[in-house]
Amino acid sequence: MSGAALGLEIVFVFFLALFLLHRYGDFKKQHRLVIVATLLAWYLCFLIVFILPLDVSTTIYNRCKLAVNSSPVESNGSYVTLAPSKQKCFKPWSYIPDGIMPIFWRVVYWTSQFLTWILLPFMQSYARSGGFSITGKIKTALIENAIYYGTYLLIFGAFLIYVAVNPKFNLQWNQLQTIGIAAANTWGLFLLVLLLGYGLVEIPRSHWNGAKRGYLLMKTYFKAAKLMTEKADAEENLEDVMEEVRKVSESIKYNHPLRKCVDTILKKCPTEYQERMGRNMDDYEDFEERQNSYPSEKSLVKLHKQVIYSVQRHRRTQVQWQILLEQAFYLEDVAKNETSATRQFVHTFQSQEPENKIVQYFYTPTVEWYWECLLRPWFYRVLAVVLATFSVIVVWSECTFFSTNPVLSLFAVFIQLAEKTYNYIYIEMACFLTIFFLSICVYSTVFRIRVFNYYYLASHHQTDAYSLLFSGMLFCRLTPPLCLNFLGLTHMDATISHRDAQPTAYTSIMGSMRVLSFIADGFYIYYPMLVVILCIATYFSLGTRCLNLLGFQQFMGDSEMTSDLIDEGKELIRREKRKRQRQEEGENRRREWKERYGNREDSTRNRVVHTEQKESSFSETNTNRPLSKYTRSNGRTERDRIELLQDAEPLDFNADSINDDPLESDSGR
Repeated sequence: MSGAALGLEIVFVFFLALFLLHRYGDFKKQHRLVIVATLLAWYLCFLIVFILPLDVSTTIYNRCKLAVNSSPVESNGSYVTLAPSKQKCFKPWSYIPDGIMPIFWRVVYWTSQFLTWILLPFMQSYARSGGFSITGKIKTALIENAIYYGTYLLIFGAFLIYVAVNPKFNLQWNQLQTIGIAAANTWGLFLLVLLLGYGLVEIPRSHWNGAKRGYLLMKTYFKAAKLMTEKADAEENLEDVMEEVRKVSESIKYNHPLRKCVDTILKKCPTEYQERMGRNMDDYEDFEERQNSYPSEKSLVKLHKQVIYSVQRHRRTQVQWQILLEQAFYLEDVAKNETSATRQFVHTFQSQEPENKIVQYFYTPTVEWYWECLLRPWFYRVLAVVLATFSVIVVWSECTFFSTNPVLSLFAVFIQLAEKTYNYIYIEMACFLTIFFLSICVYSTVFRIRVFNYYYLASHHQTDAYSLLFSGMLFCRLTPPLCLNFLGLTHMDATISHRDAQPTAYTSIMGSMRVLSFIADGFYIYYPMLVVILCIATYFSLGTRCLNLLGFQQFMGDSEMTSDLIDEGKELIRREKRKRQRQEEGENRRREWKERYGNREDSTRNRVVHTEQKESSFSETNTNRPLSKYTRSNGRTERDRIELLQDAEPLDFNADSINDDPLESDSGR
C-alpha cells in the first residue's frame, strides 16, 4: 500500500476539480487555455487539502522511528525503562516513502504560486481583451499588467538593494526564498481570516434556515424581484450594444479592410440579432468614394469587448431566471403538500428533463413526501448543530493555539491523544475533517462573493472566463496559509509548538519563519484572533446592514424595502406560473386535437391551401402592387398561418395586459 493512497487521492481530486469546473464553466464556449489554467489552479489547491493529512501521519511515524533509534534505554536508579517498542511504530497504511513528499510539495507549491502571481493575471487581461488577433490580445494584456508586474519588481528590487548595502544582513538564497514565501502567506492570511470569519457563522446559519420553508420561499421571492431588475437591465444593455453593432455593420461594407473585424463581432451576437442584421449586408459600396467617417480599429476593439460582456450577462440572467422559477415552484409545491392527507408529493409542473428510471423506482411520490415535508427539515437542523459545534471549536482553537503548556487547542489535544497510541486512521480522519471544514468555510465564501458584475461565480455553466481565472487566483493565494494555519491549530508546526521535533514535509519547504521573527511570533499568532470579531459581526449581519444602508438591497426580515421586494417577487412568480399553466393547457389541447382529428385536419388543410393558391394567383393577375408583405410575415407560409389559426388559444381576461393594437401583433407588418 506504500504510495497507493497518494495515487488514489491524486486521481480522485482531479475528477472532483473537473466536476466543479464543469458545473461553473462552459467547456464548449470558453477558451481551452482558460479552462486548463482554471482546472490546474483548482486541482492543485484541492490536492494540497487532501494530501496534507497523509503528510501528518507519515511525520508522526517518522518521529516515532527517531525516538526509538535515539533513546534505547532510560535509567532511573535500579529501575531501567526500555525505549518504546518498535512494534508500536508500525507503518500506517498510507505511509509515503521518504523523499517523495518534499519533491511533491515543492512542485505543487511553486506551480500554484506561478499561476496566481504571473500566469492567471495575464490570462485575465487576455480573456477580457476585445482584440481580433492573438497578437493584439497579448499586447493589451501586457499593457494592462505592466503596472501590476512593475510594482512587484520595484518592491523586490528595492529590498535586494537594501539587503546588499546593509552589512547587518547576511542573507542567503534560502532565506530570501523564505522571506518571499512569508510575504505571500501574510497577504493570504489577511484575506483568509476575513473569509473564515464569515463562513464559520454563515454556513451553520444557512443550513438552519434551510429547515424553514417559509423563510426559503420569502428569500426566493426576494431574489426573483432583484433578478428581474438585473434581467431587464441586461436586456436593455444588450439592445443598446446591438444597435451600435448594427450601425457599424451598415457603415462598413464587404470591401472595407475592417470588415473582418465586424464579422468577428457579428459572430459573438445572438442568433436572432445576426439574422436581423444580415438583411442589410448585401449592398456593395466603394468605401473610397464615400466621405463618411468610419469607426477606427480601436473603437471596434472596445465594441467587441462590450458585445462579449453584454451577451454573457444576458445569457446568465436568462438561465438564472429559469432556475429561480423552478426553485420557487418547487418550494410552493412543498408548502402545499405539507397538509396533504394522502402523503404523496404532487408537482404543479412536471420536470422538463427526463428522470432516471432507477430514481423514479426508489424515489416515489410517497418517499419524496416523507423526505421533503418531514425528514429534510430535521436533517438540516441536526446538520446545522453539528456545523455550529465545529465552528465553536475552530474559534476557540484559533484564540488559544499559541498556548503549548497547557495545550488549549482542541484540535491539538485530539491529535496528541491519537499520537500516543499511534492510531493513524484516527489521526488522518481528524486531520481531514478539520482541514476540510476550514476549506469549506473559506472556499464557499469565495463562491458566494459577488463584486458587482466583475466577479461572480454562477452555476449551470454561466461563469465568465474572468471570474473563473480570478477564483483560481484566490484559491492559490488562500490555500498555503490555510494549511499553515491548520498545522498551527494541531501543533504540527514547530514554530508554534516550540518542540524540537521533525517537521512535516510541507513545513520544511516553507523554510524557517524565524528569519522574520515579528511575523512568526506576532502576526501569525495574534492576527487569527480577529476571527472572533468577524464572527460576531457576521452573526448580527453588520455587513448586510451596511450594504443595505448604501443602497444595495439585501434580504433583511425587519426592512420595509425587503417586504416590498418580496411582494414584487411573489407577483412575478404568480405571473410566470399562470403563463406556464396556459402553455401546458394549450399543448394538451393541441395534443388532444391531433389525436382526435388528425386525419380530418390534414385533408381540410390541403383543401384550404389549394383554394388559397387559386385566390392568390387570381389576385396577382388583377393588380400591379406586390402583396407579399400582406400575405407573408417574417417568412411564414400560408400553411403555418392556418396552423396558428387552428391552434389559437382563448384570451385570458385575467392577464395583466392585453395588446389591443393589431399593428404591434406582428413585427413584420
